[in-house]
Amino acid sequence: MSDVIKTDVLIIGAGPCGLFAAFELGLLDMKTHFVDILDKVGGQCAELYPEKPIYDIPGIPQVSGQGLTDALMEQIKPFHPTFHLGEMVETVEKIGDPAFRCITDAGKVFECKVLVIAAGGGSFQPKRPPVPGIEAYEGTSVHYAVRKMETFRDKNVLVVGGGDSALDWTLNLHPIAKRITLLHRRDEFRAAPHSVEQMRALVAGGKMDLRLGQVTALSGTEGKLTGATIKGNDNSVTEVVCDTMLPFFGLTMKLGPVANWGIALENNLVPVETSAFETNVPGIFAIGDINTYPGKIKLILCGFHEGALMSQKAHRYVYPEKRLVFQYTTSSSSLQKKLGVN
Repeated sequence: MSDVIKTDVLIIGAGPCGLFAAFELGLLDMKTHFVDILDKVGGQCAELYPEKPIYDIPGIPQVSGQGLTDALMEQIKPFHPTFHLGEMVETVEKIGDPAFRCITDAGKVFECKVLVIAAGGGSFQPKRPPVPGIEAYEGTSVHYAVRKMETFRDKNVLVVGGGDSALDWTLNLHPIAKRITLLHRRDEFRAAPHSVEQMRALVAGGKMDLRLGQVTALSGTEGKLTGATIKGNDNSVTEVVCDTMLPFFGLTMKLGPVANWGIALENNLVPVETSAFETNVPGIFAIGDINTYPGKIKLILCGFHEGALMSQKAHRYVYPEKRLVFQYTTSSSSLQKKLGVN
């Protein structure tokens, strides 16, 4: 077992909500360490849609998932948080009132006064479509996320699915792909109506293809896809030429070890009270998509709000002898000094 790493706050999950929480905690002189199962910061924003535009961040009309991550990393730079990536917290033990010992699957040991769970929906993995032999093409010709759009330039791309992800990437990749084919099992879609209208306009103009049915087989060698067999709703069997396939069947969320930490759960989410988003265990907070409370909305901006209120309560645990005086960054010279803007 490694030497103990001591910190004021351990944040599990380095997505946007966790990153902004480090900013709010830093303003109040609390040191943070992060643990994230992914190999990079940014959570789902960086892992699943780094180049996809986000339109509902206050004051920023449009930003990509990676762009938002980069901005948040720049914002927390004055507080020097430490990141432990590619690791998962497996056990959490209460050792004080409050104080916790947390051990990762890599054997790393943390001791903290406050634990913040900002793990999104927990660990997530894409749902694999039931196509025989698809594993042989995964990572080379079959991709469950778009990390670099340039990867798909001049490709014959088969997009499978009928939700927002399938429609969004159909439209975003259309300008650079050689040909886009969208395949869905029925002629009804769960995506935004405007996206569906745009897709149908492209189909009507002969600029892309729409097929109804499902993939039953893939062809190609050494992980290089050359085509897919499609069984239509009328039981017809046809071939679609493609060298890349993007199946969007949703994500399987797994709460993982969180379920074993003595925290109350509700439908695989963590119930919290709404004054500070604290769990039933004093000193353990949950912010972002992983928590639940009456009126909960799963938006990044809501997670930012939760992180701000959480930090106020966390200060009482980390500095029980100090009186917290609320200050604004626009007018507080001491806060501006911490941010390095004086």
